Amino acid sequence: MADFRTIVEVKESNYKIDYSNKIMFLGSCFAENVGNVLTDNKFNTQVNPYGIIYNPLSVANSLDSIIKNTQFTEDDLVFNAGRWNSLYHHGKFSDIDKDICLQRINANTKNARIFLEECSHLVITWGTSWVYEHIEKGMIVSNCHKLPNKSFNRYRITVDDIVETYKNLIVDLRYFNPSLKIIFTVSPIRHWKDGAHGNQLSKSVLLLAIDELVESLPSVEYFPSYEIMMDELRDYRFYSDDMIHISPLAVNYIWEKFKENVISSKTYSVMSSIQKIKKSISHRPLSQKTEEYIDFLIKLKAKIIQLESKYSYIDFSEEKDIVDERINN
Repeated sequence: MADFRTIVEVKESNYKIDYSNKIMFLGSCFAENVGNVLTDNKFNTQVNPYGIIYNPLSVANSLDSIIKNTQFTEDDLVFNAGRWNSLYHHGKFSDIDKDICLQRINANTKNARIFLEECSHLVITWGTSWVYEHIEKGMIVSNCHKLPNKSFNRYRITVDDIVETYKNLIVDLRYFNPSLKIIFTVSPIRHWKDGAHGNQLSKSVLLLAIDELVESLPSVEYFPSYEIMMDELRDYRFYSDDMIHISPLAVNYIWEKFKENVISSKTYSVMSSIQKIKKSISHRPLSQKTEEYIDFLIKLKAKIIQLESKYSYIDFSEEKDIVDERINN
């Protein structure tokens, strides 16, 4: 039977991920989509330590700050709408108290540096080549924090801008962590602010820059999430209600492609066992004080301990705490 769709051929990764690895995800909300699936499956991950970031230069600024363990000060913050905000960070770091804001930011930077130093894989997802430059501070921001439009110059960066920045950055990353493998991907979420043609131009800049980096640098790969969405899932049932963001079904499909080509097959049985445990924990009968349910919980804890003893590098403390609490209550 004919296959009535085009299939994107995905090059199998030379640097497969397994449970012994540490993986950092940086970039757009798609980085969070895939990173959170790995986190849910108990991989050792850190996802967007500075929050969601869309453009390549802001991602680079974040990595540079993490490597240098930059300590942010009040001079790095802007005050708007009753809150202190960092132009390097997502709004989740903002606060009415500048000291709390800075404490949160600097603690995250320190933790991210420790993680990145031991990291095996860095997955970077770019969403757009359009950037906002804060006029007064002369910097490309990660988040505008609803500051007035007149505070920014908005423009599209070039392939050369990205390539030059990342060639220098990757030298620094290699010095900081010589064993680091880097996987680039372009977010399948369209940025519709500039229309269909503007979105294509923006994504094209990202794709050309990644292609040059992959061709010229060692231990750098590309995963075609954008192409999978555009070619294999070219139907609006794979989009959310706004017809721009992708649906959970699409995220799951692209994840399966990522899993097939980037995640080591020896982890599949472990992932399956973990999901069975999570499903069992989510099962809560109307009456939780029956002998049958208590016996179910005791057997479930035994399964968790057995899995933990077999895979000592996977943390099951959360699951054990939940089961213990239910048994004791």
